[in-house]
Amino acid sequence: MSPSLRIIVGIAALWFCQQSGVAKANVAAAAPAATVVAISPDDRTNQAIATSAIQQAIDHCASGGGGRVSVPQGEYQLTPLTLKSNVDLHLEKGATLHFSRKPDDYPMMWIDDGSGKEPGVQSPIYGDGLSNVSITGEGTIDGNGDAWRMVKRGKRTDEQWDALVKGGGFTNAKGTEWYPNAIVRDGREPLDKAIEANGTSDIGVYSQYRPLLRPNLVRLANCANVTLEGVTFSNSASWNVHLQMCDTITIKNITIFNDLSAQNGDGIDLDSCRDATMTGSTVNAGDDAICLKSGKDAYGRSRNRPTENVTITDCTIGTGHGGIVIGSEMSGGVRNVTVRDCTMNGTDNGLRFKSTRGRGGVVENINISNIKMTRIGGVAILFDLFYGSKATADQSGVMASESTPQFRNFHIRNITCESAGQALQLRGLPELPLQNMELTDITLTAEKPGLISQARGMKLTNVQVKSPGGRSVKVDSTADVTFDRCSGFDKQ
Repeated sequence: MSPSLRIIVGIAALWFCQQSGVAKANVAAAAPAATVVAISPDDRTNQAIATSAIQQAIDHCASGGGGRVSVPQGEYQLTPLTLKSNVDLHLEKGATLHFSRKPDDYPMMWIDDGSGKEPGVQSPIYGDGLSNVSITGEGTIDGNGDAWRMVKRGKRTDEQWDALVKGGGFTNAKGTEWYPNAIVRDGREPLDKAIEANGTSDIGVYSQYRPLLRPNLVRLANCANVTLEGVTFSNSASWNVHLQMCDTITIKNITIFNDLSAQNGDGIDLDSCRDATMTGSTVNAGDDAICLKSGKDAYGRSRNRPTENVTITDCTIGTGHGGIVIGSEMSGGVRNVTVRDCTMNGTDNGLRFKSTRGRGGVVENINISNIKMTRIGGVAILFDLFYGSKATADQSGVMASESTPQFRNFHIRNITCESAGQALQLRGLPELPLQNMELTDITLTAEKPGLISQARGMKLTNVQVKSPGGRSVKVDSTADVTFDRCSGFDKQ
């Protein structure tokens, strides 16, 4: 340990009392100590020393039964950190953790990507099989994700593009895409061939492909009693915060930011998680903002771990492909979800529910209310059961099976959208339509009205769709669909 590092173990700190009820019980038994990390200004920019200092403090705290590792104000240059049970990583105001821009600094490891075991690298903030783990404070975690990602020309102004190209890296022949290195430029085909040839025999075989294995900024898997509070999570190489198969989650007053150009740059993904609350948070993402998932296709169905009992309230969503999203990897199911009192401004799609044939899984008992939307570029309320597929015709010969996704029992009410590209798109599968959908007290103003197709048992009450020229939402291939005090629908 660097002599400039000071670990100060203070009096017993009952910080877990601010967490869940389960955590309170643990405090009574363990009474974890408070641990404060202080690193000299000279060492904060020394990547090896700063990483060792914080990781040793985490380990020290965990070995003593738990407590808080408090990182004071400063700019820290780091390689990946591993969290431990009963430890709160607390970032004081002005503390910023900057993670390495070099892929070689990220250890290789096997990752469950929702469709099976795949080669990957350790996330900057990582934990597996933990209990009573938290990240709190007023600081920032910066993944330096721009060092990993391809950038499309259309996502940058002329000045930004020129600066990016002059800074290094490679462009494609057309000059429409920029890549941080030649491995990313050449694409995944060599990696896919290596996976086909070598399977899961040796993780080291894939180390040369590290630049392609963009990590999530935060990845916590198989954890119980997880708390994220106050911190800013920014600039991830891929998904920003990924919680997978975690139970009892509290997310409060966090900020998530990925640049609009960040492909696959989801804000937060709750993946096969149970009993989660998210409140008072702000999300801007390069892909979906707040997303619920549960595994993909046959693997997700065999894992059979739904995301369930989730409450999302008082959140603000800016950029992103979707604001509140379910899918498309939802093969283990999603159920018992409440979303209320959220705003979206400048999001591509507002409420976005997506899947496709082959996924299977059931999405049900979804309650959404009190949502205000402005400047929605795409669709305000979108159900797309043909996600990623060109097969949009009726295809009446297709039969329902365990691989057919089901969306049913949605209650959506008190929604306003001041402007959107399209008001509605509710399109189920012919072999298994959308079922039992209730839309109540909704006003949508959009350039295009949209459509409702392949739905059964739908009830619309006081739904107003306003589109230039008086155009109406097309309604076809539906059964048992009722309209009460609605306008802007072609119900013939």
